Formats: sequence, C-alpha cells, structure tokens
Amino acid sequence: KKQGDLASGSLVHGFMYMWLYYLRGFNNFMLDIGSREPKLNHLIEMVLDYNLKLVNKWIEIGAEAIYFGDDLGTQKSLPISPADWRKYLKPCYRKIFGVCQDAGVYVYLHSDGHILEIIDDLIECGVNIINPQIRANGFEELAKFKGKICIHLDLDRQLFPFARPEEIKSHIQEAVNKLNSQEGGLMLHAECEPDVPLENIEAICQVLE
Repeated sequence: KKQGDLASGSLVHGFMYMWLYYLRGFNNFMLDIGSREPKLNHLIEMVLDYNLKLVNKWIEIGAEAIYFGDDLGTQKSLPISPADWRKYLKPCYRKIFGVCQDAGVYVYLHSDGHILEIIDDLIECGVNIINPQIRANGFEELAKFKGKICIHLDLDRQLFPFARPEEIKSHIQEAVNKLNSQEGGLMLHAECEPDVPLENIEAICQVLE
C-alpha cells in the first residue's frame, strides 16, 4: 500500500461453489441440487458463514480489494442450470460481495469455464473485476459486458504452444479491439507454460507493449 498498490486479501480458491462439492463429492452435490435435498441449505449456510468471517477479517485489517476464485463453469456450460445457480449460490455471492461493497472494497472474481449466463448476476452481486477464460466464453459474447465491468481476460493459453507468432498477435489485438472500454476497463493475462516456444513468448510481449 505504501508503494501505491491496493492492499489486497484473498480467500482460498473455490471458496463457495467448489467447497460445497469438495465436502459432498461432485456427484453427490449434483444429486443434492437435482433432488432439492433439504440438508443442502444447512451446508451452504455453514460455508457462507465461514466465508463471511474471513471477509470481515480482511476488511478489519485494511484490505482495499479482495480476490475470490471459484470455477463456476465447464468448458461448454454451467454444470447446473442458471436457475439453480440463482436459487442456491447467487444469494451467497450477494451477501459476501455485499459486505465488500458496503466497506468500499473492490471485488475481483476469477472463474474458469463457461459463465456467460450468470455474468450479469455476478455484476449485480457486486463484482468489480472479472477474470474469465476466453476459450470457454468467446470474444463476441464477452463483448456484451464491456463497459459494465472491468474484464481481466485470461488469454488463450491453449493457443500459445502451437500457434504462429502472427496468430498470437492477432489473438491479443482482437481482445483489445473487442473488449477494451474506458467505462469498465480491460486487463490482459498471458500465462505461459514451459511448452510455449520462446518466439511465441516474444510475440506476446511485443504486442502487449
């Protein structure tokens, strides 16, 4: 903070939705939702209360932004219907992010997978910055949200090992052209694993500059 950066905190990755299926097992959790298992509500409340305590502690010690990560989608869809997500999970995010909003704390949310159907809901819940996967959501669809929220785009890391430098430059330029907005803002994230050729890493750096 003394260096001009926001004082930030974070919760463990998978803080809400993923924790529920860690505790129940993924198949059991899906069955709980599908069968409207009454005990599921109690489990959700337990995880929610724990997260609220952590968020309040971060705010108490001076956090100005809090990072949340919860992989809400698969590569092609949400694993549960948007209606079920709104029934069971949206109230949790609204409460957690609402505490941040009330304290003037920025909310950063990372999610792997396809989440297009619920991005407006996440904005409504109080997300300021969202970190989606481009491959699972697509430029054209994500462009519908520019200006509504700051997009911190996870560039296509599956493209980096195999594409030509020119293709990578085109990919990044397309991200800027389609998603940049003064109202919301755009940040780009390029994760390069050991199998990415050096010439491709150089291309990424050149176009980002």
